[in-house]
Amino acid sequence: MRRTPWLVWGAALAVYVLAVFHRTSLSVAGLVAIERFDISAAQLAMFSMLQLLVYAAMQIPVGVLLDRIGSRRMLFIGLSLMTTGQFSFAVVDSYAPALGARVLIGMGDAMVFVSVLRLIVFWFPPVRIPLVTQLTGISGQVGAIAAAVPMAAALSGFGWERAFGAAGGIGLLLGVVLFVVVRDAPGDVAAQTAGSSLADVRSDLRSSWAEPGTKLGLWTHFTTQFSVTVFTLLWGFPYLTEAEDVSVTTAGVLITISTVSAVAAGPFLGIFVGRRPYHRSTLVLSIIAGIVTSWTAVLVWPGPAPLWLLVVLMVSMGIGGPASMVGFDFVRSFNPSSRLGGATGIVNQGGFVATLLIIVAIGLVLDVLTPAGAAGYSSGAFTAAMCTQYVAWTVGIVQIVRYRGQARRHMAETDPEGFAVIRSGPRGGPPTFD
Repeated sequence: MRRTPWLVWGAALAVYVLAVFHRTSLSVAGLVAIERFDISAAQLAMFSMLQLLVYAAMQIPVGVLLDRIGSRRMLFIGLSLMTTGQFSFAVVDSYAPALGARVLIGMGDAMVFVSVLRLIVFWFPPVRIPLVTQLTGISGQVGAIAAAVPMAAALSGFGWERAFGAAGGIGLLLGVVLFVVVRDAPGDVAAQTAGSSLADVRSDLRSSWAEPGTKLGLWTHFTTQFSVTVFTLLWGFPYLTEAEDVSVTTAGVLITISTVSAVAAGPFLGIFVGRRPYHRSTLVLSIIAGIVTSWTAVLVWPGPAPLWLLVVLMVSMGIGGPASMVGFDFVRSFNPSSRLGGATGIVNQGGFVATLLIIVAIGLVLDVLTPAGAAGYSSGAFTAAMCTQYVAWTVGIVQIVRYRGQARRHMAETDPEGFAVIRSGPRGGPPTFD
């Protein structure tokens, strides 16, 4: 069959959408899960925390393996693990096996996104890669949406086993599509792979980490993503309803606005990065400044912030999501194709590590500042807890500025011609260093 870049990307993208669906499918089944497994709310939260930990911990091992076996095989492995995990989650009825099933889903999920990014590099021209990367991140929201309304309807209409079993069955269908459609690179292009020895692995990881552009990507991902992820994943809803005194419906609409703003901003950021690669870090720093400014205005406002200001906060945080994708464009510009998987894995840890740290920090501050026996968290406690974000922002901004300078100087010294092309805004987009 004749494979076009968009066809290959679309097939791989379907696996990523399914991965996001599996990742978030428990969000509408929380109360049912508490009853089915006879667990507490804290034990329920462990499902999500464990998945995030597994996802973040696996990024570098997955990246190293990706450089050796390619995207197609990695997508097969990830899809197989997620399908097995979801089928298992459908039939188990006790807590420990259910945790094991979610670990399998987290492991498979960890393999998908970086594999799709590597496919994009080999199938699309450089100038189009930033846009397609943004479209990939945006399309993942389809999985999150499907995990909300359709999954809730399936649980209500068909019950736990059939709903989660049907979700697992989608993986079997996509496995066939993946086998027929996806290849690591066009037929006349060799998808460069790294050496397979342990010494090669260590050497590639050291080289990727020594590259200032990789660290610039890591801190970009770290600093831009965590605020909106923490907000939508756990603390946003209670913050809005208890600290900002908005209704449950309004809180839901506000959180939705952050998703809509991410979807709307992504293509524009992708086009800008493709046309003005030299100014990628300036764009990132500007977006971070907008997020910090919006949060500061909300936190210092006397009493509950007005609705318009909360909307501004949601929009600015939402844009941080697609801004984190710029980190992967730094990987592409500053690493050879044989190291893309490992370098991408390093970068992809950033936002998830930051998210976990801030989720825990907010919870600790809330517990410390809340009197024993209190019915809920106070507005003052929430304000103090949300201020923990400033630590991560400060560290991240300092590191972005630091490694931006180092990356530019290193590139100017090692590849002056490529540096000149990126600085002038290339028609063909920033090159990769092969």
